[in-house]
Parts: sequence; structure tokens; C-alpha cells
Amino acid sequence: MDGLERSLDGQAQVLRLSVMDNVGGQLAMRYGVRSVPTFVLLDGAGQVVFKQAGMPDRAKIESLVADLASR
Repeated sequence: MDGLERSLDGQAQVLRLSVMDNVGGQLAMRYGVRSVPTFVLLDGAGQVVFKQAGMPDRAKIESLVADLASR
């Protein structure tokens, strides 16, 4: 995640949340998180563009963020 945060700096905001706290738990329910870790990418309107359980695919996420930025 650290590398992904660095590579997306200035392009996207990366939030790390714990499903064990109140806000993280509420968002986990909202976005259907069933395992940890889960990566959820939202567009500027708050719509889910990509969701992946397990370790995030850095190249895919970087590509999706670049595509969103070019719209």
C-alpha cells in the first residue's frame, strides 16, 4: 500500500480504514467488503469503479486511476 500511495500522490486520495472501528465497519458494509484486505476504487461521483479482495494489483489500479483522470 505504501508504494501505491506514493505512486498515486497528486492523482488520487488513498484512505486506509479498519473494519474494526465504527467508520471503517460502516463503509465495509456499504461496499460489501467480506475479506481483509479489500481495495475499493471510487470515481469522483462516489461510484465503485473497481473492487478487489486480497493484495491490490498495483499496475491495474494505477491504470484505472489514470483512465479516470483523463475523463
